[in-house]
Amino acid sequence: MTEAKALVNELLVDIFNRILAIEGEELRRSGVRISMNEVHVLEAVTVVPEPSMSAIAKKLGITVGSATTAINTLVQKGYVSRSVGEEDRRKVLVSLAPSAREVLKIHQEYHEKMLDAIFRDLNVAEDEVLIASLQKVASYFRKP
Repeated sequence: MTEAKALVNELLVDIFNRILAIEGEELRRSGVRISMNEVHVLEAVTVVPEPSMSAIAKKLGITVGSATTAINTLVQKGYVSRSVGEEDRRKVLVSLAPSAREVLKIHQEYHEKMLDAIFRDLNVAEDEVLIASLQKVASYFRKP
């Protein structure tokens, strides 16, 4: 591995791990007792047009079985509920409980604070090369 590749790898892994750790700590300080993976499942429920198990799984890039397991845990914890589709009774739809909305609010506030700090400290808005590079990295990770 070249020095540049090793450095980029180290930076990506470090950034990813630190964001997850800080996010998790922020949630724990707020009294939230679910994992970051569970938070991301809640988030997926809010962004898919029809929150079925398959749509949630596709959004998260996981299997339907994994999504079902995650949703089962969140049902037990009282963060989501399941219902049968009105038009297609084979389809299971997921909806958020009020407690989940509070978790997502805390999660969103963390992201806003993080971005505020990044924009304040790095002057990102004026750095076209950085923005273009981040867009390319994000695009790469969206590939199937």
